[in-house]
Amino acid sequence: MTDLIPLLPAASELIRLCTEKGLKIATAESCTGGLIAGTLTEIAGSSAVVDRGFVTYSNAAKSAMIGVPSALIERVGAVSREVALAMVVGALAKSDADLAVAVTGIAGPGGGSAEKPVGLVHFAAMRRGGQAVHEAHVFEGRDRSGVRLDTVAKALTMLRELAEG
Repeated sequence: MTDLIPLLPAASELIRLCTEKGLKIATAESCTGGLIAGTLTEIAGSSAVVDRGFVTYSNAAKSAMIGVPSALIERVGAVSREVALAMVVGALAKSDADLAVAVTGIAGPGGGSAEKPVGLVHFAAMRRGGQAVHEAHVFEGRDRSGVRLDTVAKALTMLRELAEG
């Protein structure tokens, strides 16, 4: 919990904004393992905003829970732009949310490669009825916890931008 403290003002502002606008949020999380939803639900009143969170850590979960095609994962890998985009589309399709964010990455310390280094995270965010946006970031020089916390911070920013827009 103490690691989340710096993220709580951003989460609180997002909850306030979504409450004002009547917006609900869904998350689809791989490398963060539910930490985005957990951060949001640290905020009092989050039950009016957080619809659900999908922890899709395994490839099978990505397919079973939010409909990411297993052939896509096999072709491009779970840590990819295409899978992040499929995750966010699936999160909206399987929820009553207005906004969704999806993250898939390599938190480390192992599992990286030259093409997909430790710290690489693919983000996708989408507003129902809108176009999905994708960003990729490499959080270099961070340990596993740091990569995960940086990922939560960026996901909250992306959701806030969608809520404002």
